[in-house]
Amino acid sequence: MRHIAIIGSGPAGYYSAEAAQKKYDDDVQVDIIDRLPVPFGLIRTGVAPDHQSIKAVSRRYEKTALTDNVRFVGNVTVGTDVSISELQGLYDAVILATGAPNDRPLEIPGSDLDGVIGSAAFVGWYNGHPDFADLHPPLDARSVAIIGNGNVALDVARILAKTESEFVGSDIVGHALDALTRSAVERIIFLGRRGPHQIAMTPKELGELMHLERARPVVDPLDFPDEGDDAMLEPGMRKSVTHLREFFRKAGELRGKPVAIDFDFFAMPVEIKGDGRVQSLVVEKTELDKDLRSTGTGETYEIDCELVVSCIGYRTPPIEGVPYEHGRGRFANVDGRILPGLYCVGWARRGPTGTIGTNKPDGFAIIEAVAEDIGMGDNRDGRSGLDRLLDRRGVEPVTFRDWKKIEEAEIANARDGAPREKFTDVADMIAARKS
Repeated sequence: MRHIAIIGSGPAGYYSAEAAQKKYDDDVQVDIIDRLPVPFGLIRTGVAPDHQSIKAVSRRYEKTALTDNVRFVGNVTVGTDVSISELQGLYDAVILATGAPNDRPLEIPGSDLDGVIGSAAFVGWYNGHPDFADLHPPLDARSVAIIGNGNVALDVARILAKTESEFVGSDIVGHALDALTRSAVERIIFLGRRGPHQIAMTPKELGELMHLERARPVVDPLDFPDEGDDAMLEPGMRKSVTHLREFFRKAGELRGKPVAIDFDFFAMPVEIKGDGRVQSLVVEKTELDKDLRSTGTGETYEIDCELVVSCIGYRTPPIEGVPYEHGRGRFANVDGRILPGLYCVGWARRGPTGTIGTNKPDGFAIIEAVAEDIGMGDNRDGRSGLDRLLDRRGVEPVTFRDWKKIEEAEIANARDGAPREKFTDVADMIAARKS
């Protein structure tokens, strides 16, 4: 019997568990360990609440989770309740699938002012992550600057711009919906160092901006190269640029909508100003060099704003005793191998790149590496050993069937039209599984 521990219950974790099942059939036991009492990681607390079709992938993970040889071990913190070295002693392989939940720091003067929020925190707030339930972003702001030109920035802007009725069918948490409904936001500005041809927003998500009830996208046609140059772009990027050009062409039709979503290209934030709280953002104009890298021109201007959301990337949190690449914000590894018996997968391996689906081949590849390394296994104690260790320490793990009770309570508590009302407090989750 092979014994595998996977740290993290998001897409990378469950795809790796699925791969282990297919590789070994019944000759494997997989424990998926998570510090929260609820599974699915990024699917639950990262994917936008108004994108329920994307969240539906969790049904695939549930099929894996409900099998006899895969077990969810929630409410267990690696590094506090159990160490990596202890897990290595219990399991043939330990796979870190912790994702990249921490914000990459915004390293400019003024980034410590009130009203500067990282996207992990802001997204976690409206998605009900227990770490960020008490965030209280300053939505009395009339102008919001969003630093970044990727899909996370797009999610943040869309959530800020939507009306209450547009959240019907979503699982946005009640405290966020109430605050957003009272929001004073009138202008949202995307700041990107490069131009329209380098935008990282995907076509489907970008196109949604055309259909918001009260908000309109605004672009400056002078930021664009000749339209004939679009033909040189790969198809997905070309569709995104086509949307951007359409925003300009339909500006007249959209002008009556009161909230403006401005695309400020060739713009590099260099300083945040304010007396205790954000009041403005100093931006330097940029240009592209021959390698399409942005460089500052020395010319600056100032944008009035009272809230800044930084969407510039994520980092995997270090774990004591695990080699780490600080420059890349991920575990040090060679094709997923960290140390003998210790592996990483997903964003913890490659950094925050790719889509949810990218984690599937990643998970299957890491199990192939594990199989090559551990052979028939080494007669470890695996889950029985973990259970004994946690019991000695008074740690009561949450099982997947416990999670189903939590989920039932969330569904029962849902407001009209919503699929659930998430618990945002760990103690409430624990209480629900015992009710």
